Amino acid sequence: MRTYKRGRYWYVDFTHKGRRIRRRIGRSKRLAELALKDIEVKVVKGEFLGAYEDRRLVFEEVAEEYLEFSELRKAKSSYERDITSLRPNLIPHFGDEYIGNISTKHIEQYVAKRRQRVSPATINRELSCLKHLYTKAIEWGYVRENPAKAVKKLKEPPGRVRYLQQEEIDALLAHCSPHVRRIVVAAIHTGMRRSELLSLKWQDVNLRQRTVTVRNSKNNEQRTIPINSTLLQELKKTPRHIRSDFLFCDSEGRPYGDIKKGFRGAVKRAGIEDFRFHDLRHTFASHLMMGGADLRTVQELLGHKGLSMTMRYSHLSHKHLEGAAESLARQLLGTLDEPRVRDKSDDR
Repeated sequence: MRTYKRGRYWYVDFTHKGRRIRRRIGRSKRLAELALKDIEVKVVKGEFLGAYEDRRLVFEEVAEEYLEFSELRKAKSSYERDITSLRPNLIPHFGDEYIGNISTKHIEQYVAKRRQRVSPATINRELSCLKHLYTKAIEWGYVRENPAKAVKKLKEPPGRVRYLQQEEIDALLAHCSPHVRRIVVAAIHTGMRRSELLSLKWQDVNLRQRTVTVRNSKNNEQRTIPINSTLLQELKKTPRHIRSDFLFCDSEGRPYGDIKKGFRGAVKRAGIEDFRFHDLRHTFASHLMMGGADLRTVQELLGHKGLSMTMRYSHLSHKHLEGAAESLARQLLGTLDEPRVRDKSDDR
């Protein structure tokens, strides 16, 4: 059991029946120490009723506990999104409210307020975070119901899909430094996210079976991606550091933390406009669809949980088929012309 200060407030922090419990007491250290002693006495006497029965639990306390859970159990990118949703937005709005007193109406009012300032996609991310926070709060015994569950997500406009044509790919690769080029080739030929690529280790790559296993995924779900001939040749040329297991690492064996600067420089030198690293993932998916792959296959390779995200590429398949049909029409141009009526003079 202990007391600590976060921001302007003092908290007590203790474990009861295997569950960590924190209480915000106020701005006085002395009051926090007295509250902790009171809890200690109640625990010894068996009079402490636990997290749910103690109605002093406020949203900010649960939110901070949820962030600890998120950091331990979620992918780094998901944890960072939770921080962005909670600390600058949800915590300032709901922070002082008792976790059990927040209603669906309160959350709908929050959504209405946020709609005046941010996009539907941002609000939906915050709602997803809030819904999962309450799901965990129920598991932890803090509340009985999830008031966010009944709040519907907002309709989002279609996502941006920017992909490279072959000549743009050639130009980009020609202007990449060697270490950035290896990562870009891997991104184009696997569709992996940047965080997934930079955390790859040699034990995730099987050159004999020609597969790469993604373990550090956004959804914390493992998936296997086949290695095509282009990527195979690139991986065979990739130097292996004697003191590091990371596939993409610097001369000291440290994994690259970020390659934004090097990538942006290559994009600029190649004369490519409006293009981000994540668009390499779009490039992978788009060329798969234009090559005849079905949506389910693309979904599995990208690691999407559902087809809704993958559907953004479906129009490319139709366009490519239309293009193929028109190409056939051009090749057969004239073969369907009306046959020339044979003149009797031809027999003379």
